[in-house]
Amino acid sequence: MHILITGGTGLIGRQLCKALLAERHELTVFSRNPASVPVKCGTGAHAMAALSEWQPGKTFDAVINLAGEPIVDASWTARRKQVLWDSRVTLTGELVKHISSAGRKPAVFLSGSAVGYYGNRGDIELDEAADAGDNFAAHLCKAWEDAARGAELVGVRVCLLRTGLVLSGDGGLLGKMLLPFKLGMGARLGDGKQWMSWVHIDDYVAMLLRLLHDAQASGPYNMTAPQPANNAEFTATLAKVLHRPAFFVAPAPLLKLAMGERACLMLEGQKVMPGRMSAAGYHFKFSNLENALSNLLGK
Repeated sequence: MHILITGGTGLIGRQLCKALLAERHELTVFSRNPASVPVKCGTGAHAMAALSEWQPGKTFDAVINLAGEPIVDASWTARRKQVLWDSRVTLTGELVKHISSAGRKPAVFLSGSAVGYYGNRGDIELDEAADAGDNFAAHLCKAWEDAARGAELVGVRVCLLRTGLVLSGDGGLLGKMLLPFKLGMGARLGDGKQWMSWVHIDDYVAMLLRLLHDAQASGPYNMTAPQPANNAEFTATLAKVLHRPAFFVAPAPLLKLAMGERACLMLEGQKVMPGRMSAAGYHFKFSNLENALSNLLGK
């Protein structure tokens, strides 16, 4: 297949591109830094610097949309919220316009979302039938998904990737946590009761490939492992794998003072279950957090 990917130079995208090239697909990666594409995605990947290069006569068999500016890295000012919106909702809408205008439309559109769709739901187990939440992150994910569903109106199969915390040895969340934990300064966040719905990157890519190839798959999928952990459990498990103590606590008031509104990403959570993927018979390679972290950290 000839596949168009957005977000291909990111943490998930790099791993996905390797897997797709191994399957001998032709890849075009949309990136505002096209020179980085062959370096990060593989020498077999082509770069697209602007979506305007996708003319109606150009054909893609599938589109995978993983783009989105990091949601936790900067304060949620009005300007930053607009950047987050544009990199997700607006870009997805532009992709759908190109899909709709294509002379031969792609068979499938796999589009990113996040477990933040569900908002802060405490200890409730959430499958794909659960309603959207009511904070900024939830509204962002809901609009993101609504934009992607526009491709269904022109007969394209759409899968919505409600992504959890992707664990990888190449950066991301785990990369940010490693240094303080290795120094014995790992800390529980607040009361530690908030759920962290995680997934090993190998399972994430395998699930995505399954959705790509399964002509019957459509709608939302929770892209998470079947055994979520709360923050206290996650903290203790990472410290155990690294053979370091983790006695510290980052108080909730301090996090709120330092991070403002986006502190909700640290202090609130969702207990998300991969209901539809499990029902489809997907077998997780890493369903246990300790095993996943040990694998990624070479322990």
